[in-house]
Amino acid sequence: MRNPYDVLGVPKGASEAEIKKAFRKLAKAYHPDSNKDPKAKERFSEANTAYEILGDKDKRGQFDRGEIDAEGKPRATGFEGFSGFGGGGGFDGFTQRRGGGGGAGPGGVGEDFLSSIFEQAFRAGGAGSGGMGGRGGPARGEDVAAELGVTLEQIAGEEKMRIGLPGGRDVDVMVPKGVVDGQTIRLRGLGGSAGPRGEPGDALLTIRVLPHPVFKVEGADLRAMVDLPLEDAVLGGPLRVPTLTGAVEMKVPAMTGSGRTFRLRGKGLPKKDGTRGDLLATTAVTLPAGEDAALVDYARRRREAKAGTA
Repeated sequence: MRNPYDVLGVPKGASEAEIKKAFRKLAKAYHPDSNKDPKAKERFSEANTAYEILGDKDKRGQFDRGEIDAEGKPRATGFEGFSGFGGGGGFDGFTQRRGGGGGAGPGGVGEDFLSSIFEQAFRAGGAGSGGMGGRGGPARGEDVAAELGVTLEQIAGEEKMRIGLPGGRDVDVMVPKGVVDGQTIRLRGLGGSAGPRGEPGDALLTIRVLPHPVFKVEGADLRAMVDLPLEDAVLGGPLRVPTLTGAVEMKVPAMTGSGRTFRLRGKGLPKKDGTRGDLLATTAVTLPAGEDAALVDYARRRREAKAGTA
């Protein structure tokens, strides 16, 4: 796995907005549904893995500090400080005593103990290809792909959903804050099995945000058209506005025309930082149902008055 900054094509000091923009550009270019190049799926998966790290403030910090690798796995530690094996420091000058099953080296350290050290280290820092860092160790299980359709209400409510993975396994999934349509979430260790010693693959879960009859998504913000009765548009008054968590009431000023947009803060979708986007409600003035004699008479007199001043 390449350095996630190189994968997304952004510098190490890139802002969150620059990282998200770069990811969306790559996701659009290499999504398997629109790009039939055999290598597109690999590039798409690579971009998602990079965004999982750089798009998360905590994981990005861990990667920058060298605590996790380009796949988000902990790096192997502990080799630099090894000492006491024959007094040589590290592994320099270490000699293995031969003869006898699992004989001990200097200081009473056995062959089985050393094997355990190596095995644990590679498990902690192993590459995505699995096993012993791709050097002849146990094979890694295959990744499996699945899609999860979510409604805006489910995203706003941060609901937990159950999904069936290929192979018949059901898992509960919590959609992360700040998720965007087409983003792929990596569920580590939930892919294909690689046998008793190999690491299982991952499940790659692509999020599909389902269309909504009222709201249009713009990042974490939502847009909606709201009918405004003519009398309220002229006189002003309360207006009920739908949101993902129930209708709320707002006050519109007198002489509010169609196309005026009001911002309801915090009524949008969750963001990664725990805050929420806004709801942008745009008015659409509506006429009374059926014929209204008084309104027709008013409109006629208004027209005549304008004609008389022309």
